Amino acid sequence: MLRMLRSIALSSILVSAPHAALIAADGNGKGPAFTSAPENDPNFALMGEFIGDIQVDGKNKRPLGLQIRHVGHGSFEALSFLGGLPGQEGHESKPMKMIGQRSEDFVVLSGGPWAIFVEKDHCLLLSRKGQQVGKLARINRVSPTLGAPAPENATVLFDGSNVDHFTTAQISEDGLLMEGADVKPMFQDFNLHVEFRLPYMPQADGQARGNSGLYLQSRYECQVLDSFATEPVYDGLGALYKFKVPDLNMAFPPLSWQTYDVHFTAPRWAADGTKIRDAHITSWVNGVKVQDNVALPNKTGAGRPAAPRVLPILLENHGDPVRYRNIWIIDRGLASGEFPIRPTPEQLIATANEDNADKKEVKAEKPETPEVNKKPVENKKPAVKAKAEQTKKDIKPAESKDTQPAAKSEAVKKAEDNKDGNEEKSDK
Repeated sequence: MLRMLRSIALSSILVSAPHAALIAADGNGKGPAFTSAPENDPNFALMGEFIGDIQVDGKNKRPLGLQIRHVGHGSFEALSFLGGLPGQEGHESKPMKMIGQRSEDFVVLSGGPWAIFVEKDHCLLLSRKGQQVGKLARINRVSPTLGAPAPENATVLFDGSNVDHFTTAQISEDGLLMEGADVKPMFQDFNLHVEFRLPYMPQADGQARGNSGLYLQSRYECQVLDSFATEPVYDGLGALYKFKVPDLNMAFPPLSWQTYDVHFTAPRWAADGTKIRDAHITSWVNGVKVQDNVALPNKTGAGRPAAPRVLPILLENHGDPVRYRNIWIIDRGLASGEFPIRPTPEQLIATANEDNADKKEVKAEKPETPEVNKKPVENKKPAVKAKAEQTKKDIKPAESKDTQPAAKSEAVKKAEDNKDGNEEKSDK
């Protein structure tokens, strides 16, 4: 790790070498691909970013950012932004598009309210009357997360020493991880840090220009592409491939070391295989957030379909010489942290106050019992007596107008005869 960090600290923003590494010139329509700065190339020297102030109404000045790229055979395309470059405070996202052609060692850009003369280290802006309205200086930006060391609870996937954490991987002659590497350990929820360098491919464009990708769980692609000096698109750097455009195009010029930081939460599933919650991604390109907790209902691009099974992370091989270094990952399911949590006295008091406030609120909102639900207070017969009376009523014989009284029993008749006889004797 120390060797890798020293290498990062000593490396320049644009990689240079005594002899430029030419990787591809094979007639596939992409043209040459350089993995280090080509010597004696006046076009490459004019690419990059510039920043400065311009006069917008003859008096007031405003910052202006310019991005310019070579698109082959001395032709250039550029975007200029009022307020500054993407990611800078005050940046206005609507760009002004310009085109130009190199003449000797400079480029003249047209297409806006000014003509811009681009040289290696600065740009001059002239009005239609030939008056200078601004001057821009070259700037070489560095990602604030470039060279970030792996935390104690992280797994270092690649530091230049070996590829033990990959099932398929190759190391280049200069100790960098080549495209087409498959990570061996598998992760559910994680934070991933990756540093990458895109080749210089001036004759290629679109998806043919420095293409790779981070396939999270082999399903969800965070696009890697040389989309410097272009507007944000759904298949450019920082995009969730063909699903969502990045909020900003934070691409740096090719051959610059750049960073990808990804916070990934895997989907959740039920026992019957139905999905409970989609996968979610937040990502930063060169230290600037470009995707904010985006839900992905299914795979992106050529990814594997979403399913409960965990799959490995892939660094896509799209045929272009993209290079990687300083790759580490934090498994959020295993990350260390204090547990159990011991609340502070202040937290306990705050919780008690919240509980008391909730109880008072509930009591204040409780409705009174309606009159119809209240039982009247009265003297009632005992339950047994009431039941007996009800039973007597239930067994009372039914009578009608045509019904005669029931016949007396023999014992009752005999008692009545005896009574009548005694009364007769007494009268005599």
